[in-house]
Amino acid sequence: MAKKNNDNNKAINSVASMNKAIKGICNILRRDKAKGAKLYVPEITWLFFLRYLDIKDQQAEQRAIALGQNFESSLEEPYRWRDWAAPYDKSKTKEETTSKKLLGWKRYELDNAGTDTFLKFINDDLFSYLKKLKEKSNATDLQKVISEIFINKEKTVVVSVTNMQDVIDKVHELSNSKIDDQHMFPISQAFEGLLPSLGEKKNDGGQFFTPREVIRLIVEVAQPELDKTIYDPCCGTGGFLIEAYNHLIKQDPTPTQIASLKNETFFGREDADEAIPILLANMALHDIDLPRIWHGNTLTGAVTFGDLFRGAPNQFDFILTNPPFGSKEGKAAQAQFAYKTGKAQILFMQHIMNSLKDGGVCGMVIDEGVLFHTKTAAYKQTKRKLLNECDLFCIISLPGGVFVNAGAGVKTDLLFFKKGKATEKVWYYDMTLGEDFKPRKVNKGNPLEFKHFNDFLYRLKLPLDHPDKVSERSWFQSRKEIEEKEFDLKAVNNNAPDFSDKRTTKQLYEIIEESQKEIQNKLAELMK
Repeated sequence: MAKKNNDNNKAINSVASMNKAIKGICNILRRDKAKGAKLYVPEITWLFFLRYLDIKDQQAEQRAIALGQNFESSLEEPYRWRDWAAPYDKSKTKEETTSKKLLGWKRYELDNAGTDTFLKFINDDLFSYLKKLKEKSNATDLQKVISEIFINKEKTVVVSVTNMQDVIDKVHELSNSKIDDQHMFPISQAFEGLLPSLGEKKNDGGQFFTPREVIRLIVEVAQPELDKTIYDPCCGTGGFLIEAYNHLIKQDPTPTQIASLKNETFFGREDADEAIPILLANMALHDIDLPRIWHGNTLTGAVTFGDLFRGAPNQFDFILTNPPFGSKEGKAAQAQFAYKTGKAQILFMQHIMNSLKDGGVCGMVIDEGVLFHTKTAAYKQTKRKLLNECDLFCIISLPGGVFVNAGAGVKTDLLFFKKGKATEKVWYYDMTLGEDFKPRKVNKGNPLEFKHFNDFLYRLKLPLDHPDKVSERSWFQSRKEIEEKEFDLKAVNNNAPDFSDKRTTKQLYEIIEESQKEIQNKLAELMK
């Protein structure tokens, strides 16, 4: 059942080799009972997290010993990875391994106690222990995070002990590899390569996943700063918060600022039970010590677990988000807002504006239908509020297909606004046009990449009165023009080159007639 610990240093020296290793783990899970990404991603998540936790725990213990301090592990024996999951050395006897509690001692014990004992330990003992950690009178924030990750985990989806241990061994191997300096732990790199599978076509986890290039662009435009708070009211698997963290950690923060980044900078809310474990593990794997996540319905205020969010501010400096498309809310949510509608995106827009500090910046994804819809009072009122309270300085019209793999075929746009000053005019940029100014086709084989935004980023940084601010893809619309259209904010590009056929019906008829004469002449020649 166990392997000698002699292949743990397999060379994983590139992102490609890391992704190949991850694919190998997924294939093992798929040949068992985890057939889709929504099943195998959560399974790998909790394994990655417990391995990461054990690494951090051992490092903290070593530091405490060096400083002559007391140390208390987050997990007790035998629930630490090094006890029940790590491969043991089969050249040693079971008695020696278990009595000295060497690496993998509990696994050695379980392997010799019967075929089903290993999985029974995971399902009945390990998960039960982890879920109850937050109930301890002196539970730490980390123990509360651990409980939240496992709160709905009843049992592993894997039914084969062999498959389970194969996966565990491969996760263990990954954790002993290093491929770049951007990740303290290679597991975080592996996890980043895993999450996009949630958004692939035919997988049912896409509602929690925003394409990475869209997230990167929103963070690039919003430019979050150190010593500021960052919030996502519907954070899914945490993509915006992680990208903002990666952006800030590159700005040479001081030790005090690093401590703030890890504990008091990133705040989020998420309602979906299945997203919470992945979200919390994702943040932890990226070395955010205290994920300040509120589990519950953002719009109604109904909370499932709010301890990690305790002490959070009411307003934030930056909001980066992608509210769910097509979601509907009832009267409980509508009662919380001035402009009432069942459309969740309109309620989220009101929540975002209310949650943004004066001077704060928001970058968000929006269903284009919200922008052009003017028949419902709540839509118009919300957009009027946006223009009155915020400077809506940019709208990007995205091409169709950007979110199709996430199960959303709707046309989407990106909004960027700063609170505290009313909008005078909006700068639009049309990403639906390709490099040849013809409609841009986006699909799996031709994805929207960050480099495609180079022209946009160049023009965005120009002064408002610079002549290059207006182009075949970009233009301004005044507040007066928007009001005249009943707050229709849809991007309509009148600057795009017109490649349509300008020939009149008469000209086309003459061309056809001339062609027929040529054909007749050629036929006549052939008949001679």
